[in-house]
Parts: sequence; C-alpha cells; structure tokens
Amino acid sequence: MLQMMKFAWDNYKRYAWGKNELRPLTRNGHIGNMFGGLRGASIIDSLDTLYVMGLMDEYNEAKEWVQTSLDLNSNGEASLFEVNIRYVGGLLSAYYLTGEELFKNKVVELGEKLLPAFNTPTGIPRGVINLGSGTSWSWGWASAGSSILAEFGTLHLEFVHLTQLSNNPIYTEKVMNIRKLLNKIEKPHGLYPNFLSPVSGNWVQHHVSIGGLGDSFYEYLIKSYLMSDKTDEDAKTTYYNALEAIEANLVQKSPGGLTYMAEWRGGILDHKMGHLACFSGGMIGIGADDGAPEKRQHYLDLAAEITHTCHESYTRSATKLGPEAFRFDSGAEATATRLSDRYYILRPEVIESYMYMWRLTHDPKYREWGWEAVEALEQHCRVDSGFSGIRDVYTTTVSHDNMQQSFFLSETLKYLYLLFSDDDLLPLEDWVFNTEAHPLPIIRTNCLQNEATQDKTL
Repeated sequence: MLQMMKFAWDNYKRYAWGKNELRPLTRNGHIGNMFGGLRGASIIDSLDTLYVMGLMDEYNEAKEWVQTSLDLNSNGEASLFEVNIRYVGGLLSAYYLTGEELFKNKVVELGEKLLPAFNTPTGIPRGVINLGSGTSWSWGWASAGSSILAEFGTLHLEFVHLTQLSNNPIYTEKVMNIRKLLNKIEKPHGLYPNFLSPVSGNWVQHHVSIGGLGDSFYEYLIKSYLMSDKTDEDAKTTYYNALEAIEANLVQKSPGGLTYMAEWRGGILDHKMGHLACFSGGMIGIGADDGAPEKRQHYLDLAAEITHTCHESYTRSATKLGPEAFRFDSGAEATATRLSDRYYILRPEVIESYMYMWRLTHDPKYREWGWEAVEALEQHCRVDSGFSGIRDVYTTTVSHDNMQQSFFLSETLKYLYLLFSDDDLLPLEDWVFNTEAHPLPIIRTNCLQNEATQDKTL
C-alpha cells in the first residue's frame, strides 16, 4: 500500500502537479468542474495519508504547495459537498495530525466562504456555490431545484470542527438547523428521501437510497454521535430510528442467501445496490455497540452479511473488482446487468467496510479480502504512470478510464493501509473518519484532549 501510494503520488507530481487529478494514460492533469476554481484536490486529499504512512518528503512537498499555491479566492461553480469533504476535511485532518497552524488558517478561511450557501428560506444549503462571489444555486439536474440529502447531510463533522477551531458558533448552528428541520418534517415510513426543497422544506420525490444521493447522511448520524464522545443523543436517536426504517423497508435477502440494501421509489423496491452503498457494512458495524444491547449481535451480523455481499460483487467479476452497481433480480446475483453499471473508478467503500470489520472482529478473512483487492488493483488498474479506473470489471482485457481519482489516495489506499496496520494507528476510540477518510479527533469535554490525542496517536 505504501508503494502504491508512493507510485500514485510520484506520477501525480510528475505529470499533474497542482491540478486536481492525474490522467495517467495521457500523462496530464485534470481540473474538472466539481471544485469551482480550487486546485490541488489530490494534494489536499493526500496530506493525511502521506503523513500517516510516514512518507515525510512527500508530505512536506504537499505542505509547501498548500503554503505557496492553494488559492481560495476562486470563481467557479464548486460543489459545497465535495469541497467540504475533500478540502475542509483534508485540511482539518492535516491540522489535527500535525498541529501546523498553516492548515488551521486555511481551513477557517475556506469555511467562511461556504457559509453563503446556507442563505435559503429553510437554511438547507444549496448544492453549488461560487467561492468568489458567494452566490449559490441548486444543481441543474437535481429534481426541481432541490438539495440532496447526502450533500446537506454530510457537513456535520467538519462544521463542528470548524466551530472548534474558529471559536465561531455559526458553523455548528448551521448544521444543527438542518437537523432540526429534518427532525420536524414527516418521513415516509421513517425513511429519508434523497431530494428536499431548500425553499419549502418539503421532500421533492420519494426516492430513498443508501447508495449515492443518500449514503453519507446516515454515516454522519452515527459518526456525529461517536465524535461527540457519545454525548450527542439527538444524533444517536435519529441514527437508530433511521436504521430501523432501513431494516424494515430496504434490507432484503436474495434467493441465494445474500443480504443487500435495495433502493425505494415511492414504495416500490428496485433490487439494486450501488458500490457507494457498500460503506454501510462498516457503518452498521461501528454503530453496533450503542444501540439496544440485545441488538448488538444482530447489528454485527447484519454488518458482516452486507460486507460479504459486497465482497461477492468483487468475487463474481473477472477482474475481482466490483461494479458501480449490482442487481438481484434477473437470476444473476450481486452482478451488474447493464453495461452502464460495470465500471470501477478506484472506489473505496468495499475496502472501507473490510477495514472496520477487521477492527471490530479481527476475522482474518477481511485481510484476505483486502489482499485480493490489492492484487486486483495492481493487476488491472496500475498503468505505466499511475492508477486508472476501468470501464468493465467483467473483462480482463481492460479498458482504462484515464483517471486517478483523488479519493483513491485519500480513501482507498488509506483504508487498505489501516486494514494491514495495528489497531493503534488512528484508533477508533480517538478518531472518526469523515466520508473522504479524513480522520477527525473525537471531541472530549476536557480541554487537554487535543495534545494528548496527538501524542498518543502518532
């Protein structure tokens, strides 16, 4: 994993330095439109990975770039969600791991630029913000100008830490306000649909998914509780209620005995599970301890079953990497039926669940499964100048997509490294990972915590 990280980093540095991502086949950089005018996404996403792996020369190059070249005064359409999880998350982690004031100053400056997105009638932020002008709007493709559950629901961890670092309560107020509104409105069957109007505060469509559009909202409920040192009772209650609704309505067992999470469209189930939904094994695992005591084993079993299903989606492909989405309706199980679902873009969620399940159970199969993924990545995704996603996991004559995603450096390689490390490297009792795998310290009520945590961890 260390060699893989160094290889991915060295090629990014050689061919795409300062751009957002490396295009390894054409050996150039990609800027894209997700981050507005922000640059260096792969650098910000890699800071903590490099530091934790002990790649100090590389970490210092990255830090130097942040100091001299990270320009936050950019015009352009930035995704509030992506900027928050990658840039805010990456800078927060870098600060908490290293204590470098540079990262703290940058992240507070960036946090301020995100606040105008919340200027809506409900306080539910819009999805797109111009960091220069402060204007914000909703994604053109999102239903009727709505905001997306996974986007406005995946700000809590970072914003609570922004309040901690800036001593400005506004960040916590913004995310608490979102939570208040969600608590208040009617939930169909206790479920949270993916689209909500930031103007009326009503659900726009009754689509529910634990995959894309919904995924990290649920993850941040249990993680908010854990990050608060188990004092945020509201987050806890909301999480276990949501999980109950998910179990009652979405969790299914296939004829072949695989447990999966279906998607729900106005009461009708779509028997498909996205790669993105495969984080939920790890989520249910880390939440097993704090629900009803009699459900602890049930949750651990459910977490293991879902993680097993996601492993099956890898095992049942020719490359031993999993597709973007897999189905359970046409006889074939845990396999992609449509060509448009067969790609793998270096995503981390399956490996993420292996890491949590290893830490929770120490069952050796999780490390074996992780090693299978390492071998498959090396065989099919490594190219001459970096790592690339592939277009069809079901053929070994692979077609590469020419993109080394920044989350491959931030998440996939970090979770693999942690899976094969001792539990006291970023221990789960001291750190909570944001949805881009950036570790954030648990906020203890006693004020000596930060220094103590840093000393103990690294």
